Amino acid sequence: MSLAAGVIDRSNSVSAAEWEQRVKLAAVYRIFARLGWDDLIYTHISARVPGPEGHFLINPFGLMYEEVTASNLVKIDLAGERVDPDEPNQINYAGYIIHSAVHEVHAAIHCVIHLHTDAGVAVASQRDGLLPLSQFNLFQYGGVAYHDYEGLALDADEKQRLVADLGECRMMILRNHGTLTVGETVEEAFFHMYNLERACAIQIAARAGGAELALIPEAVMAEYRRDKPVGSRFGGFGALELAAWMRKLDRQEPDFRS
Repeated sequence: MSLAAGVIDRSNSVSAAEWEQRVKLAAVYRIFARLGWDDLIYTHISARVPGPEGHFLINPFGLMYEEVTASNLVKIDLAGERVDPDEPNQINYAGYIIHSAVHEVHAAIHCVIHLHTDAGVAVASQRDGLLPLSQFNLFQYGGVAYHDYEGLALDADEKQRLVADLGECRMMILRNHGTLTVGETVEEAFFHMYNLERACAIQIAARAGGAELALIPEAVMAEYRRDKPVGSRFGGFGALELAAWMRKLDRQEPDFRS
């Protein structure tokens, strides 16, 4: 399989709502590339296309995060089939399995992010999972879910177990595998992944220091897990943060919008 030689400009062939979603999703790919959170041509960020069809956008298999643009995102249905008849690129089936699992069941979830960072995989490989060590742990609406490792995500039967383990959480540790976050918007999923990955990185650094760890008291953690509105005090679950990053991308690599 090879990538198509050219990219079809989608800016004038999709609805304004879909184009806005494409631009935000492409921005998150570029942001995570800059943060070093990509993994060759693997891992995925998906976003639901506004409308009743249940379609969602995902990266073409073979592109690095830094190459993703609004136009080259692939629109697929819940069966993993490409929607646009002129779409030249394929998708990664393993990515489809993980992302479609959530999109099939949760109509209110509009974005799913899955990463394989060093810190995320390291915490996912520790028996006690994510510890309440830093302020980044506070933004865990609903808590953190865990899904046991079942090998490469190529078996559609795993989707049911993955969604059951996720429950109503917005963050999940995939044991021995990586991290996953979901959100009702691209901004929210981005916000949760930023905080989850920072919490993982700090945990690995703190444990490497060798000193006794000071955990955040459970009463404090419970207050921040209790209800969703706490996040709205910090930019509406990523709205301000993603907008700030997009302004930076506009200055330095504006082709993400193409």
